[in-house]
Amino acid sequence: MMGVSSDLEKAIQIKEEGNKAFKEGEWENALKLYTKAIKQINGDIPEKAVLYKNRAAAYLKLNDYNKAIDDCNLSLEIIPNDPKALFRRCQALDALDRHEEAYRDAVQINILDPNNKAVQPILHKLYEIVQENSRKNAQVNNKVAAMFNFAFNIDVPTDKRETAMNNLLVLAKDEPGAKALEEAGVVKKIGTLLKVEKCHEIFLSAVRTIGELCKGSVERTRNILHELGVPWFMDILNCNKEEQVTAAQYCLQTILNSLSGLENKPESRPNQELCEKNQKEIDTLLTCLVYSCTSRTITGLARDAIIQLIMRNIHYKAINWAEQLVEIRGLQRLMEVASELQEYKYESAMEITENTRAITSVCLARIYENMYYDKARERYLAAIDDFIKSKLITPEIESKVRVIVALTALLLGPLDVGNSIVAREGMMEMILVMAGTDDKLQQKVACECIIAAASKKDKIKSIISQGINILKQLYKSKDDTIRVRALVGLCKLGSSGGTDASVRPFAEGATKKLAEACRRFLVNPAKDQDMRRWAAEGLSYLTLDAEVKEKLIDDTEALHALFDLARTGNQAAVYGVVTTLVNLCNAYDKQEIIPEMIELAKFAKHHIPEDHEFDNVDFVEKRCNVLGKEGVTTALVALSKTESENSKELICRIFNAMCGQQELRGIIVQQGGVKVLLPMALEGTTKGKKQAAQALARIGITINPEVAFPGQRCLEAIRPLISLLHPECSALENFEALMALCNLAGVNETTRLRIIKEGGVQKIESYMYEEHTMLRRAATQVITNLVLSSDVIKMYEGKNDKCKFLFLLCLEEDEETAKAAAGALAMLTSASKKCCKKILEISSWLENFQELLANPNVDMQLRGVVIVLNVIHSGKEEAEKIIATNIFDLLMALSVIDEEGKERVKELASEALKAAEKWKVIMKPEDVPPAESCDEE
Repeated sequence: MMGVSSDLEKAIQIKEEGNKAFKEGEWENALKLYTKAIKQINGDIPEKAVLYKNRAAAYLKLNDYNKAIDDCNLSLEIIPNDPKALFRRCQALDALDRHEEAYRDAVQINILDPNNKAVQPILHKLYEIVQENSRKNAQVNNKVAAMFNFAFNIDVPTDKRETAMNNLLVLAKDEPGAKALEEAGVVKKIGTLLKVEKCHEIFLSAVRTIGELCKGSVERTRNILHELGVPWFMDILNCNKEEQVTAAQYCLQTILNSLSGLENKPESRPNQELCEKNQKEIDTLLTCLVYSCTSRTITGLARDAIIQLIMRNIHYKAINWAEQLVEIRGLQRLMEVASELQEYKYESAMEITENTRAITSVCLARIYENMYYDKARERYLAAIDDFIKSKLITPEIESKVRVIVALTALLLGPLDVGNSIVAREGMMEMILVMAGTDDKLQQKVACECIIAAASKKDKIKSIISQGINILKQLYKSKDDTIRVRALVGLCKLGSSGGTDASVRPFAEGATKKLAEACRRFLVNPAKDQDMRRWAAEGLSYLTLDAEVKEKLIDDTEALHALFDLARTGNQAAVYGVVTTLVNLCNAYDKQEIIPEMIELAKFAKHHIPEDHEFDNVDFVEKRCNVLGKEGVTTALVALSKTESENSKELICRIFNAMCGQQELRGIIVQQGGVKVLLPMALEGTTKGKKQAAQALARIGITINPEVAFPGQRCLEAIRPLISLLHPECSALENFEALMALCNLAGVNETTRLRIIKEGGVQKIESYMYEEHTMLRRAATQVITNLVLSSDVIKMYEGKNDKCKFLFLLCLEEDEETAKAAAGALAMLTSASKKCCKKILEISSWLENFQELLANPNVDMQLRGVVIVLNVIHSGKEEAEKIIATNIFDLLMALSVIDEEGKERVKELASEALKAAEKWKVIMKPEDVPPAESCDEE
């Protein structure tokens, strides 16, 4: 019994600490203390109900309404009908727009406690909302009935049916409308209609309506799946109309989102609990997708869409598709797709598009990335081996060709796996034998594999020695498809020295000749798209040579041919175009060269890489400007649709290099650059996200944020910018992020609240302690804008030294930092009496004020007078402290000052003295009693 009593006493003590923290606005701390107290109590006793209630209040303050509801429910389980718990649940439900439930709670409170004045306003408000919702629901139901009569009646004219179906789609986007449609049986009606519907627009609207109905409602999604079944969606997907395929793909993604708790946002993550609850449906969806990807009866567009769905969701651990896919032999099926050739046409051939193999390569890479431990990777490799052995066991040359085609896909995807296969005995020999045959298909396949295999320097040497002559021979072919591939192989081998101007594997001038050959293929309108994309890939290797870069940047026709190729959306062309552009901008990673290391290398007679003169900063800036003005942004926007994370990183690098030129930032905004940079700054490789974030920061510095990031984008830009406030980022990245955040913090309260929510205040403040002057200045300027928010003011009112440090920064040697700190302090003291009191708790407050009021800089002097005025206004005790010092004399002097430009200082000093007079800490002249006189005897 002693133990129980002791635990309860401890819990009550912790609760009191929590209550104190709550009153002081330290809600995070209060939350932790209430949680700690709850853990002390075993069993459902009244004290525990109180703690749940109190924690719900903290959650409400932190806008975490779902958790507030959960805690109120737990409290009400212990003490049913507790008015306080009901009231807090009512507030949380109201905040989540669950008005009917909130209204029920408000009515219950009113019955239990009729004299409760706090509930009356919310009860009245909710009554109005519920009545309005009821009226709207009646209208919606009438609309649904009317639209059903038109949309699902084949005898009604097509234009009227089309309008009705579009109206149903609009209704489905709103929860009351979606609910009404479901209740009216729209799912069954659409399922029946699409078996006979001939009008494409009506068909599309119906499919999209199903997609909208699946949004955000697990129960409705499960009902739809039960009603229609996954095969129904696969049938809709299986067509040659891109719009229909996209609509069906969207439906399937939305179903997965609802079942797993995902949202259509880059930073969204699945809900583990929801995934476990719906695991059966999620697994069924994967199985259907995997088994359909090798179906011989589906279109190439459908196949691409299916593989994209697998790829986009494979990396979520909660969904757990990666390892399951390996277990159900999904890798073998994907390798089967990767081995497919459009040139082989036979009865059981799969239909593929020009993008299928590129998409499959990326998917294979994404799966491999999610094999987090050795055993999983071994199983991955075993599945690939199984596929290769099953093909090589037959003597047909077609099987061998398919193996090489699939191997190329691996080399372009999970490179480590591809390299391990190439390194096996006989594999390279088989590729070279194929290249040396007279069969054009074998030559083409072998060329592509040699190009893909020459990705690592240790492999290139053996390929150069064995394959260079074969490639030269193939370049003489009369077949352009063979010639262009051989050309790319020669380009890749010729660029093996990278950007090092002193290393050139081929003879002098050979690189320029190869570049000219690539150019001819690229700009020739008679050549098909596939040849032009191979030419772009050749240039991607050759543009490591600075002389080739300079020649290409002056070739407007070739640049526009590159941009046009990018805009086609051909996934296979992405790598070549993007890499060429990266090389032109010098946006690749460059190793930092330390002078001491160069001297050491010279002494040891090691090779030292040399930069070409055409790669110095002036030439690079010129190339970036040319690309920007010739319209590279629209090409990058088109290329950003790629599923390859590495290609997206390269796109981010180009954007960042372009944003390094101030005059190009406006063009990038106008041509849609921000729209694609925002998602890439949140999702992708670590380097890619950083590059995109820095590009956004640079845009946010020079362009009004409301223009650069209109509407919701202002909020979306905040998280990427805050991600640059990290010790691993460079000082330049830190500085540019702070500058952009400063501009965003000045937009409105919504942006300031988002910065606070993303944990930005603490990160920004950490740079106020930096030794780097520019970082310290930029961070202080951001805080100056952030203190416009009442939430930040509360932080400065808390138990901390924030006000003290800001006061000290007012004396900073850097004038701009001092101005920003004094400006922030002026705003804080005008809004908070607590901050005024905190200033006078600083031991050096008098010296600080003296220095501010005597500052030769008018702006600083003005800020000093404002702070003093605010402190005097804050209370009599504070006014007495100020007036009891020589600050009174300084104010007197400033109140009569007669210098040009100091009119406002004079005015505010006089106001400060008047404020002191109101507190009666100094006398007005007329209130001073006359001096006493005495008569002499």
